[in-house]
Amino acid sequence: MKKQTHIIVFRLSAMGDVAMTVPVIKSFAKQYPETKITFVSRGFLKPLFNDLENVDFFTVDTNNKHKGFSGLFRLFKELKSRKPTHFADFHNVLRSKVICLLFSVFSNIKIVRINKGRKEKKALTRQHNKTFKQLKTSHQRYADVLNNLGYYTEIENFNTTKKEKLSDNNLLVTGIKTLPWIGIAPFAAFPSKTYPEDLMFQVIEGLSKENVQIFLFGGKADMDKLQPVESKFNNVVSIAGKLDGLKEELNLISNLDIMLSMDSGNAHFAAMKGVKTITIWGNTHPFAGFAPFNQPKDFCILPDLNKYPALPCSIYGNKTFSGYEDVMRTIEPKTIIEKIKSELL
Repeated sequence: MKKQTHIIVFRLSAMGDVAMTVPVIKSFAKQYPETKITFVSRGFLKPLFNDLENVDFFTVDTNNKHKGFSGLFRLFKELKSRKPTHFADFHNVLRSKVICLLFSVFSNIKIVRINKGRKEKKALTRQHNKTFKQLKTSHQRYADVLNNLGYYTEIENFNTTKKEKLSDNNLLVTGIKTLPWIGIAPFAAFPSKTYPEDLMFQVIEGLSKENVQIFLFGGKADMDKLQPVESKFNNVVSIAGKLDGLKEELNLISNLDIMLSMDSGNAHFAAMKGVKTITIWGNTHPFAGFAPFNQPKDFCILPDLNKYPALPCSIYGNKTFSGYEDVMRTIEPKTIIEKIKSELL
């Protein structure tokens, strides 16, 4: 009897990067239904994979059980006990390299690591002599790992993703849907990727005048920032701190008609749910390959590249050039409002 193919896929962080694996894994599972997948990542990200067939989620605990080299060796033994036939390293960092090394020494499975394109990304983000061109998307880089393992994966589109039934807990927050729902995720990991607060207020104010319901996304730490905005408008609700974890957040996102987000995790959550996703970009740029899955190019709203020709300044938004701190102020609120209205109303 032929041994079942069992691929371990390893990607620990960050939220947006892990979310970008979902369309790839979903496509792969559909094209290879007899193949088993174990996805290795941090436990709080498990809801991203709840509805994927043939996918088993393995939780890594880097703070305790799998901390340090001894913890990584324990992780290796636990993964090896699952008898994988292939190892797909979607991360290519020190932890995953150690696991790959251990598998190469103590087993004979096939191993492929992702090519992150670091050299070409450096050329895209340097201030001078920049090579400004579209790079391969992260989605395709993930697919290439599977391709190199011998399993050609064509990434499929999921525009017709069925909206989930709202959970009872979410209904207590949202009420029954009677109007178009707009999600707005106004925060990002770095200031250079975050649309200025005063301009975002103008966006919310403009959209609130339409016959829509607006939900503001954020974590518990954002409650104090979002509550005053919520209080000013009858059709704006902050969900910060009100939902029970990522599973409930994804459930709500799947019922949105449109999501407005920074270059951040919420954009990828919405896109993987088949929701129209409009993104606002600052010191990063879609050319780096991190645009949300299957969204039109004009859904990416960019700063004035004529005024700021050295954009992008970085891949992740953690670096900026002198004088480029306020590039997002070249994006007018009315531009964002009109774009959303043209797609929704």
